[in-house]
Parts: sequence; structure tokens; C-alpha cells
Amino acid sequence: MSFFISDAMAAGEAAPQGGGLQLVIMVAIFFGIMYFMIIRPQQKKAKEHNEMLAALSKGDEVVTSGGILGKVVKIGDNFVELKISDNANIKVQQHAIAAVLPKGTMKSA
Repeated sequence: MSFFISDAMAAGEAAPQGGGLQLVIMVAIFFGIMYFMIIRPQQKKAKEHNEMLAALSKGDEVVTSGGILGKVVKIGDNFVELKISDNANIKVQQHAIAAVLPKGTMKSA
């Protein structure tokens, strides 16, 4: 049954030490992969969303994260008032706006 346990381990000898530097290098490579695959794209997407919200102006047609289509009537510090039909206006948080649509989208919808 010596094929399950190496002869050195069976004799009680200590395994050769080392690999401390290899562990540090592997952790650094793993962090680098996580940064470029997950963290950096998420930061880029958040930056683009904040730029879109900063450029938001009265009269823009937007869609919210809940799927509500409306035209911007008034912009506050944290909230935006949207006109969703002739007699209905709603207030939503600015961060709930998912996208700014091209002009005329509401007429075609």
C-alpha cells in the first residue's frame, strides 16, 4: 500500500519547506486577475453612469431601472421628476435612471 503514502512521509521525515515566495506570487496573480476581470470594469461602468446623470437635463427622455419611460420635467439634488403621461408626473431617485433615450422615443412607444 505504499502507493498511497510516499516513503518519506511514511518514515516520518519532514517534507521539504519552501514555496513561500510562490504563494505570494500566486496571491498577487490572483488579485491581478480579479482586479482586471471584476473590479476595474465595475468602476468604469459606475463612472459612466455618474457622467450620464451629471449630463441629464430637462426634456431628456429616460428609462428607469424599473422600466418606466418618461420625460424629465425637473431635476433636484437627489430626485428627478418625470412626466410619464399627460396628467401623471412621478419622482424617482437619480440613480434609478438606467439610460437616456434618443429624442422621440416616447412618441414611437
